[in-house]
Amino acid sequence: MKDEELKKTLLDCKTVAVVGISAKADRPSYIVASYLKSKGYRIIPVRPDEEEILGEKVYRHLMEIPKEIQVDVVDIFRRSEDVPPLVEEAIQRKAKVVWMQEGVMHVEAGAKAEKAGLKVVMDRCMKKEHQRLL
Repeated sequence: MKDEELKKTLLDCKTVAVVGISAKADRPSYIVASYLKSKGYRIIPVRPDEEEILGEKVYRHLMEIPKEIQVDVVDIFRRSEDVPPLVEEAIQRKAKVVWMQEGVMHVEAGAKAEKAGLKVVMDRCMKKEHQRLL
């Protein structure tokens, strides 16, 4: 994705489901989510074993998030092999973007998301891109 499109995505997409977020403040997923929240994004933590992170209710999976909440970005902090079912859920939820964090790549799942009309970012940090472009 070119910088212009990335910048537009960061400006337009304000609700971010952070899949695999940690409750530990020193973990990258927590740091990124905390940063995004401080910049005005709505953070929706997705993790099976927590109740609350960053003062937000945690959902066990994407499909548990109430339907009336439009998820713009599915930000994935999971191993690359865990991505395909998350992309399936992102498509079902009608998310706009699947964002795979640094070190996370799944070409086939990315192609499937793009075919379904979602934008795809792979192997990039949402926080770093926000800092760089905005």
